[in-house]
Amino acid sequence: MSLAQVGTTITASFLASLVECVEALTVVLAVGSVRGWRAALGGATAALGVLAAIVALLGPSLSRVPLHALQLVVGVLLLMFGLRWLRKAILRAAGVIPLHDETAAFAKKTAAMRAAGSASGWDRIAFAASFNITMLEGTEVVFIVIAIGAGVPAALYQASLGALAALVVVAGLGFALHRPLARVPENTLKFVVGVLLSAFGTFWTGEGLGLIWPLADWSLPGLIAIYLAVALTLAPLCRRRAALMKSEKANSNAVA
Repeated sequence: MSLAQVGTTITASFLASLVECVEALTVVLAVGSVRGWRAALGGATAALGVLAAIVALLGPSLSRVPLHALQLVVGVLLLMFGLRWLRKAILRAAGVIPLHDETAAFAKKTAAMRAAGSASGWDRIAFAASFNITMLEGTEVVFIVIAIGAGVPAALYQASLGALAALVVVAGLGFALHRPLARVPENTLKFVVGVLLSAFGTFWTGEGLGLIWPLADWSLPGLIAIYLAVALTLAPLCRRRAALMKSEKANSNAVA
């Protein structure tokens, strides 16, 4: 693997996992602060064990699938996944849909945990809530790790390393601060991750179709630059379009 692919593999996996870990941490902190840390951390740890087993079982087995077929399928799925993230990030940057607020999410989940009532002994509600959110967000991480490392054992290890690094960083900050990581620029991260995953999806799809990229693995930075330029162009266009539609609606209501 070239330096370009190694760097982009680790970076894409780290940033994508960072986003999901921050969202999972918010819920685990809310559960633990209201209902106790033993069950909350137990649920999160159990989910992490299941996810690690999934990666260990599915990752190596992908090497038995014909490489081009695997690259094509994974590339298309990763491209669709990345474009979905990028679309939402562009709309958030344009002000069309609201920004994700971890502080508000923490308050909402805290209220829900208090409303669930107290528990005697082992708190199954706390365990289930932490397990479910960790599995939900972690499943996306597993998909990203396996997709980015598809067909190349070294890439799978590097993608796993990026995801593990993100988990360690977020867990460490959560343990030290005991509060949601509201200052993490999550919406900006999602914008960047959408660009990276879309670029990877395009690259793997081309590989699966037998396309010979002009600069081999060094085409990845070029694809990233293209997607980033398109996204940065679309965001202000969407913002102006949304403002125009809002103005037209206001004028229409005034006339009525």
